[in-house]
Amino acid sequence: MPAAYVKPYAKRGKSDAIDAEAICEAVTRPTMRFVEIKSMDQQAVIMLHRTRDLLIRQRTMLANALRGHLAEFGIVALKGVWRLSDLVATATSAPVCQLPDLARECVELIVTQVEELERRIAMVDRSILAWHRKSEVPRRLETITSSALKRSGSCSRTPSGPAAVTVAIGGRTHDRNPTKRQPHQKVLAMRVPSTHQL
Repeated sequence: MPAAYVKPYAKRGKSDAIDAEAICEAVTRPTMRFVEIKSMDQQAVIMLHRTRDLLIRQRTMLANALRGHLAEFGIVALKGVWRLSDLVATATSAPVCQLPDLARECVELIVTQVEELERRIAMVDRSILAWHRKSEVPRRLETITSSALKRSGSCSRTPSGPAAVTVAIGGRTHDRNPTKRQPHQKVLAMRVPSTHQL
């Protein structure tokens, strides 16, 4: 059962005993809706997507750290991981008087780590794409366009950020800032509504 459905049955405070009592009360209600249990394969695909998200967050952290460290030496570049190569090129071509050797070693360490993360992200992308090609549900979801969903009234708004096929296996996507997200080029991040919008 979703926790939000059990919460109204909790009489006071929060403890294991009170939560257990609320669950016992909620489960007896005839109108209670239950969450379908995910299979091991579904859970594995969700883990694959979460791993990709983690690697992307780590890459962003390293890029921001490198940008901040180099800014201390007066070497600046625009934000964005795609502009990281420009920043690195500027840093490596900077004279020793502007960027000491010790700082160059640190730059090389961070750049090596970013390149390794890029390789791993590409590997996870290939795994997601392979799963997408062999699974029936994501291929069916791929045929649905967001405009068709909007016309049918199936969703209240068109999703603005890339929503991975995680929807097909019971996961949800989270758009914290939909205005700043860029659409992904690959099929693994097609625009489909998340489960709470259906």
